[in-house]
Amino acid sequence: MPDTAQPAKTATLTFGDKTVELPMMSPTLGPDVIDIRKLYAQGDVFTYDPGFTSTASCESTITFIDGEEGVLLHRGYPIDQLAGKSHFLEVCYLLLYGELPTGAQLEDFENRVTKHTMLHEQMRNFFSGFRRDAHPMAIMVGIVGAMSAFYHDSTDISDPWQREVASIRLIAKMPTIAAWAFKYHTGQPFVYPRNDLDYASNFLRMCFAVPAEEYEVNPILSRAMDRIFTLHADHEQNASTSTVRLASSSGANPFACIAAGIACLWGPAHGGANQACLEMLKEIGTVDRIPEFIARAKDKNDPFRLMGFGHRVYKNRDPRATVMKESADEVLELLGVENNPLLQVAKELEKTALEDPYFIEKKLFPNVDFYSGIILEAMGFPTSMFTPIFALSRTVGWISQWKEMLGDPAQKIGRPRQLYVGAAERDYVNVEDR
Repeated sequence: MPDTAQPAKTATLTFGDKTVELPMMSPTLGPDVIDIRKLYAQGDVFTYDPGFTSTASCESTITFIDGEEGVLLHRGYPIDQLAGKSHFLEVCYLLLYGELPTGAQLEDFENRVTKHTMLHEQMRNFFSGFRRDAHPMAIMVGIVGAMSAFYHDSTDISDPWQREVASIRLIAKMPTIAAWAFKYHTGQPFVYPRNDLDYASNFLRMCFAVPAEEYEVNPILSRAMDRIFTLHADHEQNASTSTVRLASSSGANPFACIAAGIACLWGPAHGGANQACLEMLKEIGTVDRIPEFIARAKDKNDPFRLMGFGHRVYKNRDPRATVMKESADEVLELLGVENNPLLQVAKELEKTALEDPYFIEKKLFPNVDFYSGIILEAMGFPTSMFTPIFALSRTVGWISQWKEMLGDPAQKIGRPRQLYVGAAERDYVNVEDR
């Protein structure tokens, strides 16, 4: 990957009797970046940045986010355009290869993904090794990591062709792995993928079909599922993506790296936001209790948080939420909310928050997690499956970032520094003298 962000100017850092000149890089979009790679060599100091929230760890051409303006771009294309006009596998191609495909390229890509959706038959045995009440994310971490024991012909990261094969295999097999984790969790028989169905429809069929009857995928549900995949495909250098990059910096095989990303995504502070939203709706319980919880959300002394509203990154609006709301409205119109108290609470809470001056002023609008949680609940997914579906969606983003990192000559093994505040050097004292 070329060093595209060329130094434009310098920053001067003065401390004690030292002055260090540091080059500054100007990106295509976003703030300038101070290059501190030689700070330790020239100044004998480190920077301190818990969470790396002010540190750029890499150059990337994949995704750009401007949280203040509510912008999310994949290879320069706004996410609302991609989610509204495109579909998931086309977005996968864009993320992987940098440009939207031609008709022939898309057909070839879809065919390659479709032909790789089945798992090695022996991998069925791995599922039965888990307890029936195992969380689907635990199963996914284990199964994806175990793929390196079955697909030896795509673990050599120095071989471009093997990297390509591994990329296709992971994108293709992740819906099967997630669906089988769901089936195992519910005690139902596994359903194999079918080559005549699109990506989202195939996933829904593998999740909800049973041998006793035919299952027809509703196109509205399939489209909503495809949008969920698309809107979660990549989100720049977040915790799980950084984990994948850090794991891959050691030269680990792609399956191990993606398993590490899944493990990181499992954390409730990262991939569990839509699950937390549904749990909040359960806590509210009934429509008549909404005013009580709205009042609690406004009370600074109350620890209660209104999950699914506002966003840590987006300070204006979540650009993904508008498209997801359209799908949520379509799904709820199709399936109805009359017999589901949880969805009744969700719709009324949405209406109340959108009209409340406090939420309007604070820009606490419903985000993508709020609407995706509603859709998945309406489809019949338990909350334990929300994060696995997120992991399925994010796999292409992880792989794109992994491939980009392997092609970047500036990258090296991750080795963060620390601010050591422990004991200074001490002499060992024998036990009898203590």
